[in-house]
Amino acid sequence: MFRIRTMNKISPLGLERFPRDRYEVAGELPHPDALLVRSADLHGIEIPETVQAIARAGAGYNNIPIEACSERGIVVFNTPGGNANAVKELAIAALLLSSRNILGGVNWGASIASRADEVPDLVEKEKSRFEGPELRGKTLGVVGLGAIGVMVANDAVAMGMEVAGYDPYISVDAAWNLSRQVRRADTLEGLLAHADYVTLHLPLGDTTKGLMDAGKFRLMKKGARIINLARGGLVNEADVIQALETGKLAVYVTDFPTAELLACKKAICIPHLGASTPEAEDNCAIMAVRQLMDYLESGTVVNSVNFPRCKLEQPSGAQGNRLIVANRNIPNMVGQITTILAGEGINIGDLINHHQGEYAYNIIDTEQVIPQGVLERIKAVEGIIRVRTIEAASSGRS
Repeated sequence: MFRIRTMNKISPLGLERFPRDRYEVAGELPHPDALLVRSADLHGIEIPETVQAIARAGAGYNNIPIEACSERGIVVFNTPGGNANAVKELAIAALLLSSRNILGGVNWGASIASRADEVPDLVEKEKSRFEGPELRGKTLGVVGLGAIGVMVANDAVAMGMEVAGYDPYISVDAAWNLSRQVRRADTLEGLLAHADYVTLHLPLGDTTKGLMDAGKFRLMKKGARIINLARGGLVNEADVIQALETGKLAVYVTDFPTAELLACKKAICIPHLGASTPEAEDNCAIMAVRQLMDYLESGTVVNSVNFPRCKLEQPSGAQGNRLIVANRNIPNMVGQITTILAGEGINIGDLINHHQGEYAYNIIDTEQVIPQGVLERIKAVEGIIRVRTIEAASSGRS
């Protein structure tokens, strides 16, 4: 029986994917095998020693201590694409809000509600105050071409915009899904210089924190507009406020309000609604549950943020073990493991080894059950972080 502790309220459509005969799921559960989380902050809390995996029902993972988890061999999953359509729709709305001064007009309209019979004449007299440009024919720069960026770029093309995309690390899948009408920008600076609108779809990390700053704003057209529904830290807040106040930028739309941005008249602050749709919550929960089940039952790693993608088809009729090993990415680790197994007369039916940065991950199918003493010898190898076995055709805790 696997034990899953939920750290937030999780969509029932996701939780019902756990078979009740093999999984126990609850918010207050001792000795869990895995944690399922949405927005709960796991920094500073004690993660139980029994935890083998953490699944985040969402794309961002700043609320999870990734480095600490990696050091313990805890595989951390996220759900990229699960909320992509929800964020894409909000990004399209943000483009329109940044351009047409819809909010200014709506707020002004509310202010004259008490003037009764005067309203029709006032509307006709004052509507020119809220004029704004159309999107058609304008240039949109999309920075980051993951699941969301690709969808935004394609929909902007469909609306008649000229679209340029910048992403030096674009995946093969994303490239296949991207419209041929999206022009590839060789540099971020080149994209910024030609764009009327810029939308950001990047993860927040050491190389992207404060990416959009005063230096980048100087490269942009006067009156350009920036959409940031990805992470607030991608934009230097003080610099963007200054650019708005001087007129260098016309509008900044963000999904991450602060007191300073809320006080800035040219900033449109959305209260973090990017993934706030019932469909997105359901999709992310279903993905997170599926990834946890695949990992716990077969060792499969897909959409991990700290360990490499790794999948090995399970043989039918197997009698041995599936050995799962997480280790540091240093030479001769696989050789040491296979030497120990061979010395005990344990045959290897199949194996796969992948690495990502400082860490590596192995799935090894054996034709015999591995004795506990052999597992202890493998665990003792310098560089090994975590070892576990899955019994052939087993669905229970191992």
